Amino acid sequence: MPRVRSPGRDWPEGRPSSPRRPGVLLKFTRVWLPLAIALAGVVLLVIGHGSYSQLANTHSLESAAGVGLLIVAVIVWMLNWMYRLSLSSNEEREDEERAREYFDRTGRWPEDEQ
Repeated sequence: MPRVRSPGRDWPEGRPSSPRRPGVLLKFTRVWLPLAIALAGVVLLVIGHGSYSQLANTHSLESAAGVGLLIVAVIVWMLNWMYRLSLSSNEEREDEERAREYFDRTGRWPEDEQ
């Protein structure tokens, strides 16, 4: 049995789903929110001079908050990445299902039509 590739424009009846352009809120959540959180973390690190001491002084608290914000920015970015990864996995699964349905109807894979 041939390996099923993600079909593109060579589908005989055309590809049923087309990717939509991301909205403003989606772009903000994916790109600008993690960047804004990371920028706030860097600003706090710079204000705190990257200092650390056993005593809880103002500079060490600012530095700790900056590191915390950098970690939060990485977590937000990774959550967005994992969500996009799961969506692309679902799309690939749907593409393969459509290819199998086409094979059941015609006896040929969509890529073999050329």
